[in-house]
Amino acid sequence: MAREINTVGVVGFGTMGAGIVEVLARTGLTVKVVDVDAAGVERGLGHLEHSTSRAVKREKLSAAEKAALHDRITTSLDLTSLAGCDLVIEAVPESIELKARIFQELDAILAPEAIIASNTSSLSITEISVHTKRPGKVVGLHFFNPTQVLKLVEVVRTVVTEPDVITEVVAFTERLGKSPVVIGDRAGFIANALLFPYLNHAVKMLESKYATREDLDAAMRYGCGYPMGPLALLDLIGLDTAYEILDTMYHQSRNRLHAPAPLLKQMITAGLLGRKSGRGFYTYDGPDSPVIVADAQTPSEVDGGTQARDVQRVGVIGTGTMATGIAEVFAKRGYDVVLRARSLEKAEKAIGAVRKSLDRAVSKGKLAEADRDAVLARITPAVEFVELADCDLVVEAVAEEIGIKKEVFAALDEVCKPGAVLATTTSSLPVIEVAAATSRPADVVGLHFFNPAQVMKLVEIVETISTGADVVATARKICLDLGKHPVHCGDVAGFIVNALLFPYLNDAVKMLEAHYAEADDIDNAMKVGCGLPMGPFALLDVVGLDVSLAIQRTLFNEFREPGFAPAPLLEHLVTAGRLGRKTGKGFRDCS
Repeated sequence: MAREINTVGVVGFGTMGAGIVEVLARTGLTVKVVDVDAAGVERGLGHLEHSTSRAVKREKLSAAEKAALHDRITTSLDLTSLAGCDLVIEAVPESIELKARIFQELDAILAPEAIIASNTSSLSITEISVHTKRPGKVVGLHFFNPTQVLKLVEVVRTVVTEPDVITEVVAFTERLGKSPVVIGDRAGFIANALLFPYLNHAVKMLESKYATREDLDAAMRYGCGYPMGPLALLDLIGLDTAYEILDTMYHQSRNRLHAPAPLLKQMITAGLLGRKSGRGFYTYDGPDSPVIVADAQTPSEVDGGTQARDVQRVGVIGTGTMATGIAEVFAKRGYDVVLRARSLEKAEKAIGAVRKSLDRAVSKGKLAEADRDAVLARITPAVEFVELADCDLVVEAVAEEIGIKKEVFAALDEVCKPGAVLATTTSSLPVIEVAAATSRPADVVGLHFFNPAQVMKLVEIVETISTGADVVATARKICLDLGKHPVHCGDVAGFIVNALLFPYLNDAVKMLEAHYAEADDIDNAMKVGCGLPMGPFALLDVVGLDVSLAIQRTLFNEFREPGFAPAPLLEHLVTAGRLGRKTGKGFRDCS
């Protein structure tokens, strides 16, 4: 029978501490708070007042409930005031020396059976616990910000944490209405261990001027459905906090992917800490404001003056889901489309797939029957490449094999008129290689649509070292006309989305492989703790383990980064034919 925890102490009354205090008091617990000085207590009470007043305004809390909540909270500047607590949660800045000193003092003050927990997001619980005479009663209790909203709590056990303590703490977090995940003591735990290398990689992309801050963030929002882009998220977290977490992870793992990007240190030194200082990767209208304002790096609304080419007739090569989706998107916007396949039967079958998609839209009342018929009338089937001769733009959407794509582009080079833009939809192969198969590399660009093309707004525009400025301008104009959100990047494996997404997925597989946590717990941590639409293993099963492995191999071969080497477990599952939903078995059995 788990011991019930009724009186809880909180050390540290900053943003996180105040959030934890509010959650505890809302549950009906008696809460004792200690901060270093009167100013800290005043700030903490201000955070609490602001949050609870907002809850009353939104009718999520009554005025009487708010008053009762505040009555349950007492504040002090003296740790000895916590003597009668059943559990004390430390929520001070991420300094091992500071935390160790507080735990040592608490150990002498609290009753022998009291539990001491740290809210650290990355420091070693074991290293903190050895500064007490009760390491078996020390745990990590990592809440996520904003604590009042996010359900995930990582309960971190050390090799000496008593099993009964874990049972009691899990029951306690569930009583708070949270979703606890029990894990071992490793830098970053689950969520941060997967999140921060991804954020760091985005900073390195910006640092190398590979893409703009706006395009990096838009790519992950529109391409993956993330609630925030990586750079905006870093501004929210605080660049100094992110640096400390990455530095701690690096010192434990010695993994270069965890080494903080030099740009982070430079920005911190300049006082650009993110929202808290009013400036980070973006500029805000004041400290702690979420409102982004224009600055010197904000892209101009005026185009660069490069004249785009005129595009009226579009060729699409391929008969798969991506090809038919792209053909539908162009035809819906009034473009004449030539859909080329290897046989007339396949071309007509592909047009049939477009008809099915349009019929679904008609049945849902999103499209009139006359409009459906007009769209289909704009699509012409073709078999011979020469039938693409008068197209202004040709979009290749065949299999992800460089040899096949090069053959297609060589054939296009022979038949397409001068000035036609030739585009490939590859998601990770080098665009310059297909461009080199032609005598007109300046006319070749990457146009990476996302699946399903009819729904997903993102298109990655990939320019090679040879792509003409007018071709890039044409690609952008086309994307905007299609109602898409274009982002620009260089011709490097993975472009933006895959280069950021797949190392994160690969890290999740390595975490599972090391038996650090179960797939369900990892998925839950990333969905609940980070607000992602899907956990990594659910996403891998949807994408296909074979596709994921091929992309990860491409990234590893391009960058030669040891941390990008595909996880052996991923290779073994693909070898065994467990490819995800397409085969019914992947990381999970798919119904």
